[in-house]
Amino acid sequence: MSEQTAKPKIAISACLMGAEVRFNGGHKESRLCSRTLTEYFDFAPVCPEVAIGLGTPREPIRLIGDPQNPQAVGTVDREINVTQPLADYGQKMAAELNDICGYIFMQQSPSCGLERVKVYHTNGAPVNGGGRGIYAQAFCAQHPDLPVEEAGRLNDPVLRENFITRVLAYSDWQQVLTQGLTRRALIEFHSRYKYLLMANNPLQYKALGKLLGNMALSDPQELGPRYFSELMAALKKCATRGTHSNVLQHISGYLKQAISAEDKEEVQHVIGQYRLGIVPLVVPLTLLKHHFRQHPDPYIAQQVYLQPHPENLSLRNAI
Repeated sequence: MSEQTAKPKIAISACLMGAEVRFNGGHKESRLCSRTLTEYFDFAPVCPEVAIGLGTPREPIRLIGDPQNPQAVGTVDREINVTQPLADYGQKMAAELNDICGYIFMQQSPSCGLERVKVYHTNGAPVNGGGRGIYAQAFCAQHPDLPVEEAGRLNDPVLRENFITRVLAYSDWQQVLTQGLTRRALIEFHSRYKYLLMANNPLQYKALGKLLGNMALSDPQELGPRYFSELMAALKKCATRGTHSNVLQHISGYLKQAISAEDKEEVQHVIGQYRLGIVPLVVPLTLLKHHFRQHPDPYIAQQVYLQPHPENLSLRNAI
């Protein structure tokens, strides 16, 4: 990421940045977000419950009724019903935060949780499976392609790497739109994302290639949004050791004329060690990058897969 470009912007539940806005007057600071990621992203903190006028501290709210369409009511005073204000605020913020590239929500929150938020029957018994927070539901409905994740899930290294990769892909696409969406821009974008897509979702990689292969008669202004929606859906699937190993093999193929038999053997050995779970992804990637520094290849050099996020975040050291 060049120094000139502004940091991509991520919206976040304010309590995760250490703001004391929770119902009990506390916070749920995520050091990953508040300390580590702030070097690379600008955060826009939001607390919908405080924004709609609920005080701090306050009586907690809970979701009751149909998990697909629950009501947010007071846990003690059932007359308090903030369903509509939270939904309205979600729509308002969806319109205002139109320059973000991702959103990190507080898990289990009746306003902000993305999944498995507790929903109760009117008699107080929990509903199986749970639902989604009212604000989060309203917000995400307006931004179906936006990368969203819950803070708790970011403790998983595979999910963390996947989310940050999607945020930066979203940001990358916004740059393409700013410069103007042409057929050439679409083809070049897809070309750069080839191996990342192949690692995350080999089937969708083929489908997206076909979609662009039939572009001659399509208007890029119409095809672009459809392509991007499908790309973001494809990148949601987490890559595995198997799919990463397959991509590493493909990339190593570009070195076969350039490096010695001994070096080739070492590359194969290290990819095999990664596949078996003996070393993390950063090990075969570092070796491949070393060889490509000595034997540059213009096609490989432009591949997002080799560096989809800032190296200092060390996101591939644990996967």
